[in-house]
Amino acid sequence: MQEEVDNKSIMLVINTSKMTARALKNAISKYLNHRKQNKQKSHDNPHGKQSLKKLVHQGQGVNNIEITDGNIKSFQRVARKYGINYALKKDTTGDKPKYLVFFKAKDADALTAAFKEYAAKTSIREKQPSILAKLRRMKEMLKSAPKREKHKGLDR
Repeated sequence: MQEEVDNKSIMLVINTSKMTARALKNAISKYLNHRKQNKQKSHDNPHGKQSLKKLVHQGQGVNNIEITDGNIKSFQRVARKYGINYALKKDTTGDKPKYLVFFKAKDADALTAAFKEYAAKTSIREKQPSILAKLRRMKEMLKSAPKREKHKGLDR
């Protein structure tokens, strides 16, 4: 009698573990199918930095703004934060290279907010002294400071 109960409980455990493995397999396959469908949708409407041709091809009006700053990476971080679709073109006709930022007309409000944040970050960066300059000053101070004498032994 006890042996029968043991066998039945073992069979129950084996069957439930098989069932959970099947359920897990089904859940993973459904999740992968869902991801595949979402990837196809995201290719239709790209976000962030893209080529000018793709931006114009989206069928909405395109505007541009000129940036003369060479540190374009900080602008890209801010634009990514605001979810702006944009394209960069480097204009090297003048003495200093200029960057033209092309964006969709419907993103104008988001772009103005992004430019405000970008301008605030660059102005703060200009006000703060350089870490390398601070380090150089500290090295000069250490060179000009009097050196301490080293005592050998226990006679102090």
